[in-house]
Amino acid sequence: MRIYVIHVHSAHPLERKSIMSVTKISSCTTTSCAFNNGGCTAFAITVGGDNGAPACDTFISLDARGGLPVAEGHVGACQRLECVHNKDLMCTAEAVTVGGDTAACTTYEVR
Repeated sequence: MRIYVIHVHSAHPLERKSIMSVTKISSCTTTSCAFNNGGCTAFAITVGGDNGAPACDTFISLDARGGLPVAEGHVGACQRLECVHNKDLMCTAEAVTVGGDTAACTTYEVR
């Protein structure tokens, strides 16, 4: 497992938060996404979604494949404040699964 350190700066100069790891995308079955090549190849996704349905906002349907050379995607940001895994707009789940035609975040849980 790789560990990343991300420093989040606030408007207050003495306040700094560190997040010691980012959440891995353990599975993505949305094969119509250009970032799916045997799994998620986006460096990082944003979980958002319209109409109350949590989904991968990085999803894009193209006749091409892109992203990392291997499926090692992570969650970079989460806009779903009502999710139990959301802390300071970051995902704290052990891992995330994405799937279905709409690239739904199936790890999402309402508080």
